[in-house]
Amino acid sequence: MTRKVAIVGVGQTTFRSRKPETSEEIAFEAAYHALQDAGMTIDDVDGVVYGSAVDGFDGIHMKGEAMICGVGAKGKAFSRHSTGGATGVTAPIAAWWQIASGYSDAVLCICAEKMSPPRPHPQQIFRTIFDEFYERPLDINLLNGIACQMKRYMHVHGITPEQIAMVAVKNRRNAMGNPYAQLPGDFTTEMVLGSPMLVDPIHLMMMSPASDGGAAAIFTTEEKARELSERPVVTVRGVGWCMDSPHYAYKDTAYSPQTVKSGKMAYEMAGIKNPREELDLAEVYDPVAYKELQHSEALGLCEIGEGGRAIERGDFNRDGVIPVNASGGLLGVGNPIAGAGMQKVISITQQLRGDEIGYRVPGELKLGLAHAWGGLLQFSSVMILGAD
Repeated sequence: MTRKVAIVGVGQTTFRSRKPETSEEIAFEAAYHALQDAGMTIDDVDGVVYGSAVDGFDGIHMKGEAMICGVGAKGKAFSRHSTGGATGVTAPIAAWWQIASGYSDAVLCICAEKMSPPRPHPQQIFRTIFDEFYERPLDINLLNGIACQMKRYMHVHGITPEQIAMVAVKNRRNAMGNPYAQLPGDFTTEMVLGSPMLVDPIHLMMMSPASDGGAAAIFTTEEKARELSERPVVTVRGVGWCMDSPHYAYKDTAYSPQTVKSGKMAYEMAGIKNPREELDLAEVYDPVAYKELQHSEALGLCEIGEGGRAIERGDFNRDGVIPVNASGGLLGVGNPIAGAGMQKVISITQQLRGDEIGYRVPGELKLGLAHAWGGLLQFSSVMILGAD
């Protein structure tokens, strides 16, 4: 029988470009803060899950093995997970598996990334992830590939550059209340659209930054969580994941079908029929500003194609119909790939517990969603969290 799983402690580092700490030190710091928050020590943990994207970013071969001491996994059940940008939620799902199955009683899940070692920019690493026969001869990279996807999305649904710029403005403004954020600020849509054009139609301020940083959470049984803390207990209500084909040629990039499927899987498990009405808030993956709109549509937070109009109405604001990325998202907090998705799990947990945070959503919060997405348009993962 599946056991009920709770998150009892969370912690993270600041997200910054070219942090001086090593990968091990970043993971250690995130784990330390999570254990402190839970009132536990590493000896109380019997399993460790470590999530990160490709090894090349850190410049470490076989990074899972190299990080065993840094993540406190020596002598414990240990696994390393990598699904690109989706890692920040697929790794917590793996921690949930261990507790729900009865294999472990307390699992430390750490997601961390150090994006600064590649010179001059991690974009050079991204150039190597495409199929070397079908796609690499096109000289495609992550940036011009996303630009093509964004143009298709805008064309099909009539989304304007101004609407997409509103996402960057909202998220960076939300990040002003987040002490861990890399790019907080009070900007305007004119400033976003006036920033340098990277690849048409992507402006610089529509992109999340390359970041170093980590985030961690402690998963345990619901019963153990109630023993450890008097705060509201945050439990995992539903999980979902989906992997699509990595080949661009087979996809209509106006949509995100893997996000739709992972969301439906999590909603079915959580018993959610109408996410827009039943969820109190959501943290969705926003590596580029338009992705918040596309993913919000795919997750049922608004109708397909309605993301632009929803952001104009203020539906996704912190005091809106369904607050999205109140923490500041990747655009404001930063994007240390795996750590970025895990930060969303942490943000939802803190909101549901009622923690005193600078980006708190007003009102009584009972149900939240954390989403991560990545790879070559192929991975999507969702976790639904609920409070007493």
